[in-house]
Amino acid sequence: MDQQEHAYENNSSIQEALLHYKEGVGRFTEQMPDIAHKYHSFTEACFEEGKLSKKEKQLIALALSLNAQDEYCMIYHVKGCLDQGASREEILEAVAVTGAFGGGHVLSQAVTLIEESMMELSGEYQS
Repeated sequence: MDQQEHAYENNSSIQEALLHYKEGVGRFTEQMPDIAHKYHSFTEACFEEGKLSKKEKQLIALALSLNAQDEYCMIYHVKGCLDQGASREEILEAVAVTGAFGGGHVLSQAVTLIEESMMELSGEYQS
């Protein structure tokens, strides 16, 4: 497999994970609309600009998802970090702090899933 084929494979897996998550949330919302809407309202309020910026909140969420080993949330919050203007260095610094707290399992995700997500979602795989 050449580098471009490998990049395409990684791109589709990251995008597929985001799509799979959105589909699952949609199904849950259809089945439990009252609970889903209340949960979404709560989380939206938590991620609004406040004393902490939206970018800082996404970096915190990424760190928590890494420590919890929640791969869907890792991808989702890498996207959130990038959408809020976080640089690669800021994301990696948040990952490093999480690694200092969480240890090896955080590092294994950082050098695989987080790296692939940053590359794809920031457009680095595009030729």
